[in-house]
Amino acid sequence: QVQLVESGGGLVQAGGSLRLSCATSGSIFYTITMGWYRQAPGKQRELVARVTSGDSSNYADSVKGRFTIEKNNAKNTVYLQMNNLKPEDTAVYYCHAIIRRTACAPTPSEYWGQGTQVTVSS
Repeated sequence: QVQLVESGGGLVQAGGSLRLSCATSGSIFYTITMGWYRQAPGKQRELVARVTSGDSSNYADSVKGRFTIEKNNAKNTVYLQMNNLKPEDTAVYYCHAIIRRTACAPTPSEYWGQGTQVTVSS
């Protein structure tokens, strides 16, 4: 079974920085995309940033210029560097991946991490 394990959340003051990490484990043939979503209380889960196997990335407008997504293919790990954090960035951040587990798998599978809390104080 594939697992996504996140780390790096915490409490930070506005203007500060945090770096989230998401490591994958298990049998993986090919990772199609890895990314980060977040969900604030009372709001829907939203895409923050995503990177494809071809190193194409996209970001939510609200984080462009402040957040950077990076991946380490050798470690099957994705990072989210968050700078100039704002109180409105407070949310639970979830790692997400679309993975083809085997060469024979008919369709890719979707996986989620358990979530890590990011709290930005004003």
